[in-house]
Amino acid sequence: MNTVHTDVLIIGGGPAGLATAIHLANLLRENSQSRRIMVLDKGKSIGSHILSGALIKPDIFKQLFKDKDFNQIPFDSKVSKDRIVLLGKKGKIKLPFPIPYMRNKGNYSASLGELCRYMAAVAEEKGVEVYSGFSVNEVLYENSKIVGAKTIDTGVDREGNPMENYQEGTKVYADVVVFAEGVRGTLSQEIIKKYNLNNNKNEQMYSLGCKELWSVPTGNIQEGEVYHTMGYPLSMREFGGGFIYGLKDNKVALGLVVGLDYGDPTFDVHHAFQVWKTHAFVHRIIQGGKLLEYGAKTLPEAGLYAIPKLSVDHALIVGDSAGFLTIPALKGIHLAVHSAMLAAETIQQALLKNDFSDSLLSSYEKKVYQSKIYKEMYPVRNVRQAFANGLIMGGIQFAFQFISGGRGLRGRVYTPKDSQSTQKMENFKGKTFQQRFGKQLDFDKQLTFDKSTDVYYSGTQHDEYQVPHLHVKDKNSFNAINIKQYGAPCQHFCPAEVYEIYTHKNGEQELRIHFENCVHCKTCDIKSVNEAIAWRLPNGDNGPDHQYM
Repeated sequence: MNTVHTDVLIIGGGPAGLATAIHLANLLRENSQSRRIMVLDKGKSIGSHILSGALIKPDIFKQLFKDKDFNQIPFDSKVSKDRIVLLGKKGKIKLPFPIPYMRNKGNYSASLGELCRYMAAVAEEKGVEVYSGFSVNEVLYENSKIVGAKTIDTGVDREGNPMENYQEGTKVYADVVVFAEGVRGTLSQEIIKKYNLNNNKNEQMYSLGCKELWSVPTGNIQEGEVYHTMGYPLSMREFGGGFIYGLKDNKVALGLVVGLDYGDPTFDVHHAFQVWKTHAFVHRIIQGGKLLEYGAKTLPEAGLYAIPKLSVDHALIVGDSAGFLTIPALKGIHLAVHSAMLAAETIQQALLKNDFSDSLLSSYEKKVYQSKIYKEMYPVRNVRQAFANGLIMGGIQFAFQFISGGRGLRGRVYTPKDSQSTQKMENFKGKTFQQRFGKQLDFDKQLTFDKSTDVYYSGTQHDEYQVPHLHVKDKNSFNAINIKQYGAPCQHFCPAEVYEIYTHKNGEQELRIHFENCVHCKTCDIKSVNEAIAWRLPNGDNGPDHQYM
């Protein structure tokens, strides 16, 4: 077995992980300290697994890249036009004013994957070791304290038995481990549960976003144009909306984001996204265009009260793994980077004092709650929870929150897990998704696409010989409850056609899992009834291969 020692191990090569590395490298150099910093990312290359809208507040990047020319940062376009559009089934209304917290003046559109590739290059210039294609699937403990992490064993069959090309994973020992895995990070969730870091915290609430990148004819949309849509095809029971961002070179990023606290067991975010594209307002923008890329990701939306305790002995949690995102702005990249920089400042002090206890590392959390992160998240601390009971009541509560500094009518608002919000088929009283849109689900593969076709445009690939990374915890319970009582919601909520319900001649149904289609959104880990499905880490290099998402 290979064993490696480093001073700081950062798990995840997204904006938070790379910002931690860059800022820490800067601080060490300024204080004449020499330490080894290592970043491990599971994607085929840096950016392969990165997907976001994205609109970015740039100020934090000016601080992070203080020794770089701001114009070198690969943002795409500065926002030049910012509109919110209410969609009916056929018509539209453009709001003449922005909704509070949703102004985008001064922000930039970007490919977050492209930005991360730039960040990785900057980190390497500063002496940081950045490695992609390494899936880290095990936390190493000694006397119940974190001492490092281990990469996945490769060369095993579907049952985990070693084959001829078996290679045991590498153990990486570190004084400090930074968990920067992104939304619903597998190891982050492990340590949150192990150390009870969610004690007295709200349940996290998630949304699923499906996104496509298109090339469109000149004149369909200008770079810098930004549209956010509300309404169609979502009902008053579903929280979410669409986005359309005009990019350079006649490209457009567009997508639909829907909260996973909906009740309809047949609701399908991917199919709703395709229906949304048929609306005249959206269709006009991509008409005559060509699909370039597809992907899907979940977002942590519950806000300030759902952020876990951020440190334990020898470890910190940063970025989306901790839940740094604001609603309704739907922005978290700048918060992730800011949290990472505060973590880096804490780590630098820990290295200087050779003290990696939680008593020192907990100063990171204190910094967060004294920073602009807190100032931005506190006024909207109850927004997402307010909409859990529908848009009408949510809108009323949001109005009271806005005028009361975020408190609203009830103060702190609690909600159940998204996995608990799905209703049984016999109990759901509204029209099902199929009843609402069944006639519109004949995809033409020019404007609208079935899941399998979209998955092709994600570039996703998985090794055939490995333990499947999607695991049903109890098959008997799944058949009795998830299939028979709920109609197998997984076949609908998955945006990649991973889950198939096969009906035998005798009428019995069984779940078939096509893990090779998985685009790593982790919706199944979040939304499956009774949390019946577990998303685990596959081999490194596996999964989507996003280029400009």
